[in-house]
Formats: sequence, structure tokens, C-alpha cells
Amino acid sequence: MEKRKLGNSGIEVAPLAFGGNVFGWTIDEPTSFNLLDGFVDAGFNLIDTADVYSRWKPGHQGGESETIIGNWLKKSGKRDRVIIATKVGMDMGGENKGLSKRHIFKSVEDSLKRLQTDYIDLYQSHKDDPDTPQQETLEAYAELVKQGKIKAIGASNFSASRLTGALDISKQNSFPVYQTLQPEYNLYAREGYEAELEAVCLEHNIGVITYFSLASGFLTGKYRSESDFGKSARGGGMKRFLNDRGFKILDALDEVSKQLKATHAQIALAWLIARKGISAPIVSATSIEQLNDIMKAVELKLDTNVIASLDIASAWRAKTA
Repeated sequence: MEKRKLGNSGIEVAPLAFGGNVFGWTIDEPTSFNLLDGFVDAGFNLIDTADVYSRWKPGHQGGESETIIGNWLKKSGKRDRVIIATKVGMDMGGENKGLSKRHIFKSVEDSLKRLQTDYIDLYQSHKDDPDTPQQETLEAYAELVKQGKIKAIGASNFSASRLTGALDISKQNSFPVYQTLQPEYNLYAREGYEAELEAVCLEHNIGVITYFSLASGFLTGKYRSESDFGKSARGGGMKRFLNDRGFKILDALDEVSKQLKATHAQIALAWLIARKGISAPIVSATSIEQLNDIMKAVELKLDTNVIASLDIASAWRAKTA
């Protein structure tokens, strides 16, 4: 299978990442193990999680996803076959949040323990922390790289200006450089990434790992009206997509689906994979059947006409002369 480099880190990944937010939230540990085995045995290797997953579930404290992944790594013996990406910075309760050196040092030890590994391949700043100097954050990462506890660093939910600022600080101080960016990006949500971040990532060879790659399920095509909201726990969040632009995107996906005999999800992911600079869209699944369907996206090669039709249907700004 084709592998793509994450920036200049030397890390290579298959062009699809498994999103670990579902582990311990919507699926239990045995189901998580089966999905992880299916994903890796099919040739994929990037598993994305975060310390905060799934703190939002009643009775959870955070770390549940990492714990399940760690248990799977121990049972399966597949640590050398996977790239583990996790994150730090979201609110874990009390003063445990942000990107201060103190919090990063504590959090990385907690994540390593839960993951049952002695290193993290990609350690990501989950969101920007305006209250902590970026130099302090990057200095902390430099020490962890030196100690061998993390291999590379990435950013998520950063503005273009803050990401550029971090790159400058790293260059000036010989600190590790953010090798990846994890933005929200899909056929519906394009402007937030394309307006400014895309140019920064292309200029500095930053690998892009997209989240909400299927717009929380909207791009699967199963939500067409408010009567469809009951199809899943996240159905109520679909209302924001039910507008003229959303329906244009679904119409385009309908047409391409008939033409290529592929599912809407496969097409939406193939569009991302074909986009210059994208390393690996993140996807989640709660069943083997769903996972097998999604993984076929890497085999789907969209020609220029198909890509153009999807680009036009999902355009967020008028073309300029």
C-alpha cells in the first residue's frame, strides 16, 4: 500500500488513520480490538487518539481510549507495526490543561503508561494555548524528544499565524518542528483549512491529518432531512448541514456514486486523499462492516473530472479571474 511521509519526520503512514475517539465511548474493548486488528492487518498503520478521549462520557475521566489501545498493543504484540499519535492540551480537570511545560511533562507520562509503550510516535498539541509562550511548549517537546519519549510533534486547531510563529521559534532555537497539522477538513468544511492554513502546510511540508473527515457522518449521505436524525446518536448535529450547499454536495456525491459504484463515504475520503498535502484523513468505525467499507476509499482513484465536479459543488468562495 502507498505510504506517505509525515512532514520531514521520517515517519511513513498509509493514507487513512483510525480515529480512536470511539474506543471506550461508543464501542467496548473487545470490539475495539477487533477493529484495530482489522485495520492493521489490512495494511494501515496510523492510530490517532488523545488523552481527553472520552472524558465527555458520564463517569469517564479521560484516558479511556489510550488505555484500550495500550491493552491492545500488549495483547496483539503489534507495536512495531503501528504509528501511535496522541494529543495533549485539552481540559482534563482542575489545572490539568494547556501546553505548559509542567502539564506536558505530566501528561506524556500518563499517556505512556496508559498506552503501555515507552515512546509516542507523534505527540500533538491538541489546541493552541494562548496563555503559555510557544517557546515554553516547544522547549518541553525538545526535552521529550531528547529523552526518546516522543519521536515527532504535531499541532491541531492552530491558526495560520500561530502555526507560522511556532515554526519560526523552532527554527530560531533548534527545537523540534511541528511536522503535522490536524485541522477540521472535509468536502463541507473547506474554508477553515483552505483559506490560510493550506498554504502554510504546503510551503513548510507539513503533513495534514484531517479530522471530521466525513463531516460527522453527513457525507455518508444518510442524513437528508430532520426525519433522519434518529439514525444515530449524533444525528441531531446534522441540522447545520441541511442547506443549499449541503444538498449540492450530496447531489454531486449521488452522481459520482452511481458513476463509480462506490459509497458516498468512500468518495468523500478519496477526494481528501487526492488533495495535495493531505497525509491521511482520520475515520472512525464501530463495526467491521463499516470499517471494511471505509478502507476501500484508498483503492478509489478519482479522475480530474470527478474531482472538479466535487470541487464545484462544495465551493466555499466564488472563483476569481
